[in-house]
Amino acid sequence: MAETIYITAEGFDNLKKELAEALAQRPLISAAIAEAREKGDLSENAEYDAAREAQGMLEAKIANLKNTLANAKVIDESSISTDKVGMMNKVKVMNLTLNREMEFTIVGETEADFTKGKLAATTPIGKALMGHAKDEIVEAQVPSGVMKFKILDISI
Repeated sequence: MAETIYITAEGFDNLKKELAEALAQRPLISAAIAEAREKGDLSENAEYDAAREAQGMLEAKIANLKNTLANAKVIDESSISTDKVGMMNKVKVMNLTLNREMEFTIVGETEADFTKGKLAATTPIGKALMGHAKDEIVEAQVPSGVMKFKILDISI
């Protein structure tokens, strides 16, 4: 059974848009392959090879997007609680290892962007925070060792 991918409604719409754009590329790549094929000998035709490679990459992207959408569970933002850290919560923590305050929004893998403060629930820090309440101290096993975090606030 495929793993459920948690996603916001906005993220789901963005994936649908990305899939539609990828599907719209199919005829363009087919035309490029046909044009390259008309140029003769395929064994030494770099344009043909490049077009076929682009087609393969596009088909892989389409398959991946379709799979993600098929396994996506859109999070009902009205049912988000702030009792314990969960999906779509904004979590303010004190990184006790670095003695620095940080803030993350816990999201699904497809929407994660650490530079924007969007932390995937599947990361070591995300997993450590999930299910814990305000004022709890959690430990996350990260590549550089163990990091400790105190949960300062949980909001939407």
